[in-house]
Parts: sequence; C-alpha cells; structure tokens
Amino acid sequence: MSVLVPFKAYRPLEDKVKEIASRPYDVLNAKEAREKCKDNPNSFYRVIKPELEFADDADHYAPEVYKKGKENFDKLVDGGLMVQDETENYYAYQIIMNGHKQTGLVGCCAIDDYFNNVIKKHELTRPDKEEDRKNHVRYSKLNYEPVFFAYPHVNSIDELVEDVKQANPVYDITTSDDIQHTLWVIDDADKVAAIKDLFEAQVPSIYVADGHHRTAAGALVGEEFRKEAGGNKDDGGRYNYFMAVLFPDNQLKIIDYNRVAKDLNGMDEATFVAKISEKFEVEETSGQYKPDALHHFGMYLNNKWYKLVAKEGTYNDNDPVEVLDVTILSKQVLEPLLNIVDLRTDKRIDFVGGIRGLGELEKRVNSGEMEVAFALNPVSMQQLMDISDNDMIMPPKVTWFEPKLRSGLFIHEL
Repeated sequence: MSVLVPFKAYRPLEDKVKEIASRPYDVLNAKEAREKCKDNPNSFYRVIKPELEFADDADHYAPEVYKKGKENFDKLVDGGLMVQDETENYYAYQIIMNGHKQTGLVGCCAIDDYFNNVIKKHELTRPDKEEDRKNHVRYSKLNYEPVFFAYPHVNSIDELVEDVKQANPVYDITTSDDIQHTLWVIDDADKVAAIKDLFEAQVPSIYVADGHHRTAAGALVGEEFRKEAGGNKDDGGRYNYFMAVLFPDNQLKIIDYNRVAKDLNGMDEATFVAKISEKFEVEETSGQYKPDALHHFGMYLNNKWYKLVAKEGTYNDNDPVEVLDVTILSKQVLEPLLNIVDLRTDKRIDFVGGIRGLGELEKRVNSGEMEVAFALNPVSMQQLMDISDNDMIMPPKVTWFEPKLRSGLFIHEL
C-alpha cells in the first residue's frame, strides 16, 4: 500500500503568492521565461529556471546555474517573502480551468515506493533531463516543484477533502491564463492522521501522471542522501520522501498530444496519401478535423484536412500499448512511410500539446517548418493505468494533462 506523509512546506506570504508563483519549469524555455519575469525579481522562474539569468550561449547545466537557483530561493526566504510552516501538514490544492475542477492532496511520497513499484510509471526518462532535475535537488536539498500523481479514487478521502474545503483557503488566485488555484492547509491532527491511514489502507498504487523526470530525481537523490547519512530508511530523514500532488483518477483530464513531421520522406503529396489509404479510410474534410473516437485521426497536409480511420487489422485492441492511437500512427505511418523510428531522438518529428489547438498544427505546416501534421484522440486515464499496472511503457509524448500545477506554492525541504 502507499505512503503519503505530511511536511512543513515553505510557502509564499498571501499577498506575495501571485507575484511568486509560476508555471512549471518545462512549460517555457529560458528565453520565454526570461521575458515572462523580466520585471519581477521574485518570480519562481528564477528558482526553477535559473538559466534565464545567464547568457543564451552559457552552459545551462553548469554548477553555477543550480547554485543560482538556490540563491534565488534563499533570497525569497531571507526577505521574508516565503515562510516555512511550523507543523507538518497536508494541503488541499484545487485547480479550476474552463469549468473543469480537480482537487488533489499535497504531501510527500516515500522514495521506497518508487523502487518497489507502488509508484507506477508509464514512460522512460531521458538521462540528460533526469540529471538536470537531480542536480536541482542535489544543490538545494529541496523539492522545488511537486510531481503530479494520480490514485484510484476513494470515497472516504474525497469526503475528507471536501470537508477541508469548507474552511477559508490560504490562497485563492486566478492567474493570467485564467486558471484558478486555491490552497487549504490541513493542520488538524485528526485529519492529518486520517489521511495518512487512508492512503496506507485503501490506496494500493500511485500513478505518475506528469513528471517522470522529477519523480526519478526525487527518489534517486533522496537515496543518495540516505546513503550519505548511513543508509537507514527508518532514520526519519526528510530525504526519504519527495513532494507530490495526488489527484483522484476520476477528476483528471488528459488532452491530445499531436505530431508534426518535417517532410514526406521523399514522396510527393499524392503518393503519400495513396500510401496512407492502404491502412486507413481517408476522407478530405471541409475544415479542421478533431478526432472524436478511438482509432480516428486528423491529418493536415498542403492546406487540406483529412479524416483518417484505421482499418481492421492495423491495431490490437487486446494489448494495452498496441491499442493506443499513438502506436497505430507510429507503426502504420511514421515508421514505414516517413522513416521516423525513434521518437526520442529523430529531429524530423515534433510534438504539439492539444492545449494549443488545431490552429497550431496548421501554423507549423503553413509556415513551411513542417510538412504534415497529425491530430490524435487523447488517451484515457484507464489506458494509462492499464499500461502502468502491466509494467509496460507508453510511447513518448502521449499524455498532456491540463490544467498544470502552479510552482512556488509549496516547497519541501529534505
């Protein structure tokens, strides 16, 4: 069963939270983040993306960069803008976007649950990105940002959280992207004990939704610190845990994660469409086509949209990975027709989160940067959990969760 423990969070003062809080580190690149916080010395971007304070041609993975992130965090604390809670608490974190509401519990998961597969993964990590996140933890001894986890919903946990939400929140802000973020502190001893007991008794598995690299970094660096301290997992050290927000699975929303390719691998348009027609029913549409069913795809090519429906025999609905539309697209189009085999390394493929809309696919193709775009139906939470439960791995860039967590609302000290 799973472990979720309370912690003493560092949090912004209520009148500073909107000034400090930022989007996650991987949503914007350094240039975009620099522009976003150019007039805001207290932005949490300066902690999680300290490379924005260095030249574009500087080594963004140098020790000085990670030290700068910790220095910027210390400035917030030393300046009294962020304060550590005096008691070990849980926190209820509600996010509302376009009418969709989800409420998670903020706490700390055990690094041992990562190693014993109570925390279930569905993606491979990239060594360079994993090392970057590990260095942030190593140099700061902090979890700056939480991991985004899901768990099979439990009615008694839902009821407890709803009871907590009857009190006044400590934060209630609407950010510039029109997303509402609300936080409650759970410091009542009985509720804290109840949450801990409920997870241990009724939540057998936790699922990584967003943040495989942060999960790996939190667990692996925690293990490094534990070994340095003598290797006793029961020594009470905070390095035995890493910070996460855990949402009930029935409240989460996964949106589409689409693909764009640079060229047609030497084919002209007519030949490419003819090849596609061997594996798909192809119909040109009068406008944008957003897939609304499993094994349906949209394709944008030369100012035209097509509806593609995979033919029988091109997929296996009895296999948790083979049933995925991203798998069908890779096996029937990207690999055999476009010679795009490794989605992690091939520079001829790129990925576009559905939050940007189908217009972004048109833009990438119409600009000449890309030749063809594919719109996909999003995977479901059940598909994600089935793959994780079977110790299988999803293809890269499959799940895009919205809304995203806000960074800088709570920080865990190891």
